[in-house]
Amino acid sequence: MDSSPSKPSLLERLSALLMREPEDREQLLALLHSAFERNLLDADALSIIEGALQVSDMQVRDVMIPRAQMDLIHLDDPIDKIAGFVIDTAHSRFPAVGDGKDDVAGILLAKDLLRYFAGREFDLRDMLRPAVFVPESKRLNVLLREFRVSRNHMAIVVDEYGGVAGLVTIEDVLEQIVGDIEDEYDFDEAGDSIRLDAQGRYRVKATTEIVDFNTAFDTHLSDEEYDTVGGLVIRQLGRLPKRGESIVVEGLKIQVLRADSRRVHTLLVERCAPPPEAVGD
Repeated sequence: MDSSPSKPSLLERLSALLMREPEDREQLLALLHSAFERNLLDADALSIIEGALQVSDMQVRDVMIPRAQMDLIHLDDPIDKIAGFVIDTAHSRFPAVGDGKDDVAGILLAKDLLRYFAGREFDLRDMLRPAVFVPESKRLNVLLREFRVSRNHMAIVVDEYGGVAGLVTIEDVLEQIVGDIEDEYDFDEAGDSIRLDAQGRYRVKATTEIVDFNTAFDTHLSDEEYDTVGGLVIRQLGRLPKRGESIVVEGLKIQVLRADSRRVHTLLVERCAPPPEAVGD
């Protein structure tokens, strides 16, 4: 009969690990990483837990879409123009403004335009949903709870003077926890990594290999220090970039469309305008 002690079960190993009650967040994270190394947590679970802990330390200003990058509709524009803009940008919600970006009248849901396309009576102002306003300093965990309770998916971010600083969506908050969520900038799994948009610019997956990028844009970027175009951007900036930041290489402007605190996801690539020709004497 085998007298060797039996191996502890998964539950017993996890219980033993958790017996060392952490005294602060650093110890808790160390405990979680230890659980990961012991195969008690997989990489995805560890990443989600770390993201959830991080959210309580982050503020709306850390993840919001800046004012300059907001896609807006203007109440005075013809409905045909608004409908075309909604189709081109492919968002589901749009802040509607009157006299400038600080005059937010409400939020238009793209699906509400179905009445217009169906030929039914349509009044833009009547279709607007109330806008929710939040300060830049609001913590993300508090905002997420408010999104859940109110069932809103978008909020307008205001600065200390009451002016519009940007906007934030529930997706922006959730991505800090679970990573990138498919949206209007994402690609089908079977789709190409480089796509031309309606404005003649290219949306590029950050995971696109440098070799493929060079082929597509006739560039000669080296792949000795990085394998992907996302790695190129990180290398050029010396850190993980934020949404809206850009670099210029070989006559191309590469702007970050989607990034979170852990990686870059999607880039916008366009040719830089040629410098004006010098005027002769």
